Amino acid sequence: MKQLLILSGKGGTGKTTVAGAFIKLNNAKAYADCDVDAPNLHLITRHKDMPIKKDYYGLPKAHIETNSCMGCGLCQTNCRFGAISYNDGYFVEGNACEGCGVCELVCPAHAVSLKKAVAGELFLYKDDSVFSTAKLKMGSGTSGKLVTEVKKQLIENAKEVDLAIIDGSPGIGCPVIASLSGVDMALIVAEPSVSGISDMERIIKTARYFGTEIAVCVNKYDTNLVNTERIEVFCANNDIVYVGRIPYDSAAVVAINSGKSIVEFDCPGGNAVKAVYARVIEIMQKKGDL
Repeated sequence: MKQLLILSGKGGTGKTTVAGAFIKLNNAKAYADCDVDAPNLHLITRHKDMPIKKDYYGLPKAHIETNSCMGCGLCQTNCRFGAISYNDGYFVEGNACEGCGVCELVCPAHAVSLKKAVAGELFLYKDDSVFSTAKLKMGSGTSGKLVTEVKKQLIENAKEVDLAIIDGSPGIGCPVIASLSGVDMALIVAEPSVSGISDMERIIKTARYFGTEIAVCVNKYDTNLVNTERIEVFCANNDIVYVGRIPYDSAAVVAINSGKSIVEFDCPGGNAVKAVYARVIEIMQKKGDL
């Protein structure tokens, strides 16, 4: 299975809008949403069956057995995360606990233990296509590990599919790094703003570190033509494939509010996305990725 990952250096660039359009144009049989902090690809994809759900366990959390606790307070004194409080006995604040195990180590009464804790939930849709996604529990860490589980779930259930389209996370953090692992091409959706250009450069640097093939497109290009041209010059000077411009189009809002992809509407934005898609597929075919 070849993997096409769609990324952006920052939130709000239209990455998921482009990913949803690509899924529709490709009639994709395998796709994933790796933005586990705020997944939303399911809003513009349709499935007949309800998802298969599975708990995701991240880092363990400390638990104090009050009947065994002798009240010495060493756990609270040595906790560097402020996760242990006192109210008629010592107890652990779950959202603050990092599962480091220091409290368990210093407890003379052996009243503290680390227990598995649900950090999120995995979802797998299996009907006409395979869609893997997840939702990280508020306040939980290990988002990168959850992204790895999302991709693993996709690959295991769509072994015969030629191409998987993956909607990644914004930024350059752990979930993005986990998303980049093993992909054949990353399409970066850039925004023509000062922060958009800076964040685009950071995600390009990150993707190049992993040796990933990169392409760039600019969404809402007509909101700042000067910055759009800056992005195009940057790509030309740095040997990065530039695959096109997508205009700002209010039809995108109408499409999303209708639970549809922008390419299901006859509009400038939808037509531009179709051209970008054709260019990306052409590049992958020439390189033997498809």
